[in-house]
Amino acid sequence: MHDSCLWLWFRKIFLLTVFCFAESLAQIYPTHNTDRSYTLRTLDHSPLLYRYHDITTGDIPQSFYYPQVNLDYRNMVQSQWSKGLPLLHWFSSDSSAMLAISPLLAFDMRGGKDLGDTIQGYEGGLFIRGYKDSIDFWLDARMFSERHSADSPKSWDREFLENQGNKDIEGEVKYSSYSRYRGHLNIRSGFGNLGFARDAPHWGPGYFSNLSLNQNAVPFNQMTFSTNIGPLTVISLYGDLRIDSHSMSTENLKSRNLYAHRYELNFANTQIGINEITVLYNLNKPWLFVPIVPLFIEKGNYTEDANNGALSFDVSQRLPFGFRVYSEFLLDDMESPTSLIRNDNIEAKWAWMAGLAYAVNFGDFKAGSIAEYSRVEPYVYSHFHPYTAQIAHLGYPIGAPNGPNSQTINWLFYAKRKDAFQFQLGQEWAWKGTDYGSNINDTTTTVNHFKTEKHFLKGAKMKYSLTPAISYSTLHYAISAEYSFFGKNAFCSRAMLLW
Repeated sequence: MHDSCLWLWFRKIFLLTVFCFAESLAQIYPTHNTDRSYTLRTLDHSPLLYRYHDITTGDIPQSFYYPQVNLDYRNMVQSQWSKGLPLLHWFSSDSSAMLAISPLLAFDMRGGKDLGDTIQGYEGGLFIRGYKDSIDFWLDARMFSERHSADSPKSWDREFLENQGNKDIEGEVKYSSYSRYRGHLNIRSGFGNLGFARDAPHWGPGYFSNLSLNQNAVPFNQMTFSTNIGPLTVISLYGDLRIDSHSMSTENLKSRNLYAHRYELNFANTQIGINEITVLYNLNKPWLFVPIVPLFIEKGNYTEDANNGALSFDVSQRLPFGFRVYSEFLLDDMESPTSLIRNDNIEAKWAWMAGLAYAVNFGDFKAGSIAEYSRVEPYVYSHFHPYTAQIAHLGYPIGAPNGPNSQTINWLFYAKRKDAFQFQLGQEWAWKGTDYGSNINDTTTTVNHFKTEKHFLKGAKMKYSLTPAISYSTLHYAISAEYSFFGKNAFCSRAMLLW
């Protein structure tokens, strides 16, 4: 059978299967997760968005570090077990252990002029989750096969992409194949939770533009510890970052290690947070994982060329009538406090974000809006030498998505009916400077960098984009579509089955 006929046959069978399968356990996780804008999308289109919605309405306490252990996971599993069983499942008689394995399939069309490609993507994998005694775990592992219209395909999700095929050979199909996974293993105890994961952490009250750790970063391997003492929550993280954007580059034989702490004080409607980050180049100091170690002080005990640090402060205040206001300020480096006020040289590296959220529930519907502004000065996340201790992974910042020398305004409207229909309408106004200091690998090493002027948004042009998105999901399948117009030209239409 001809290759194109095989693909058409597969698509018909797949779409038929999507609408014929019934009764399966939903994609419940032992953790409250971030949204996934790229690969490994789930049945739930925007789990973090509606987690923040519930925080804004006051239905759950304010807490802003994700992924986060889901303390209700076991009760949720048992309550939904009667609605349908996964394909492979096991439940202990005393409810102390559970294992569920669900195959998944998906097809999507994505790309656009910004990527210079149109992609037909096919994916299949396993969603495994369960618990035993004090351990909760989940693993989402998938294999992907894609057909591309571009002669030189690029990675849509910014991770490794392997291309096959040769267009010079008549009849040969150009395609790519790769695998991806995310997963968590949590060990609960009376004094805290120890976790091991591959994911993109999101710390802070913002949805779009958190400055320290942002859900739009490329996922990386990490270890976390979290504990609560009254109103205080402490989170400690170690992350294994990659130096070069190409994962197989010899630059990645060297190491880039991330240590981060978050301290949250929750006083009902007021939440105050502190994030501190240290990145070590070709150097590793496990002592920095200890939660009581102040990283912004301890980093002074290591060679300056081999370490980079940042400190941020955030606050979130719930207001009457469904409003929440929040802000974050990040300090990457400074010559002196007055230099931040003058803001006239490249040593003044800082960023600021502020937002306003509104959320309302009525009947089976949830709706709301989020507006955020962020400003990131030139050279933020950078370091003295390129490809060393930048606050980045695989060539992309782990903080604000647009990186240094950028300004962004995001405004989102959203609505949801139960767990089925979701609609979103997003707008973005974005400015990105083009001069030196706009890239994470632009260095701050000059003859006298304390006197070297910086130019915020030099060469920047405003780009406006409009992105409507719609999705429909059930316990066993989901379909969705989103399109970006004007300043961004991108699209993704998707169908997914899980049983």
